[in-house]
Amino acid sequence: MPLFGQELYVFNEPASTLPARSLNFKLKNHLVQQTNLLNQFSFRTTPQVFMGVNKNLTIRLGGTVSSMYSTLPKVESFHVYAKYRFLSRDAIHRHFRLAGYMEAARTNAPFMNDEINLGGDRSGVEAGLILTQLWNKFALSSTISQTQVFHYYRWDKVRHGVLHPFTSAQFTISGGYLVFPRTYTSYKQTNFNLYLELLTQRALDRSLYYVDLAPAFQLIFSSKTKLNVGYRFQVKGDMKRMMQESWLLSLETSFLGVLKKKVKD
Repeated sequence: MPLFGQELYVFNEPASTLPARSLNFKLKNHLVQQTNLLNQFSFRTTPQVFMGVNKNLTIRLGGTVSSMYSTLPKVESFHVYAKYRFLSRDAIHRHFRLAGYMEAARTNAPFMNDEINLGGDRSGVEAGLILTQLWNKFALSSTISQTQVFHYYRWDKVRHGVLHPFTSAQFTISGGYLVFPRTYTSYKQTNFNLYLELLTQRALDRSLYYVDLAPAFQLIFSSKTKLNVGYRFQVKGDMKRMMQESWLLSLETSFLGVLKKKVKD
């Protein structure tokens, strides 16, 4: 059965989970010409490993190495993520899936800016729901989530508590379309997918927000290795952010059945 490549989004996660007993390895890079702190090319590299515990549960472990806050790269953060798919309605050339997820992150990055981002900038937890619908070659997905930042500034109302938001809500919509191949004849065919993703955030304890758009494309080789290229930019907003535009490059590969238990003689 071919991969539903058009729902393997570049900036967001779909409700679908990994096959049971599979492993994915992903190397993700955010690249910016300059940040609001440093007038230099900066990057954030995120190595990740995904584990398909069973057909409904996927766990992800990862961390970041970054030059966003310094002239030299530094180990910045680590995170753990779990996604559980609790509804799946499958039919021929279509399906609907619903999943819940939770993520926890710890970072050494300095506490700056208004944007709440557990991918390196903030320590905290996030929980949300993901809904994904596939129709033939088009997949549409939406995520709604809430994030809580854990930092001692949050409880220091006199000096820091009123400077930045500490809780936020996120809403995203992602669309993906399978451009090639027109017809599947082999697992070795290369998939070419186009994406457009909307990413928004609103602080719940301050009157601040942003709205971003992110077009992207994806190549899938031999149904197991994915190359993603995306560009994210702010359309509207009033949050102070590390950057308002960035490139994302990532490479991911899958290994099916590697966690299978050995059969004893």
